[in-house]
Amino acid sequence: MAKIEVTINGKAYPCRPTMGAMLRFKKETGKEVTEISNTSFSELCTYLYCCVASASAADKIPFDMSLMEFADALDPEDMNAWAEQMQQNQPDQDEAEKKS
Repeated sequence: MAKIEVTINGKAYPCRPTMGAMLRFKKETGKEVTEISNTSFSELCTYLYCCVASASAADKIPFDMSLMEFADALDPEDMNAWAEQMQQNQPDQDEAEKKS
């Protein structure tokens, strides 16, 4: 997986899906990440926050923003860029089926 970073207030933070991110998302929303709707901006923003918070914790990088502080500092273009990076890092469905 390519290294993904999200820049908030001029500082780059690591961003990657982890088990911690999935647990954080469940705690924040009451939903599993498998229930995220591609059309729900709030769910995608919350998952992005969880991925940044969890990757920062795993890498021992201070990250003390609340979800609302994070969302306030995030531009829609940043969300779109992250979503595109995540899609590019997903294995092609046909390729994944060949490996199984």
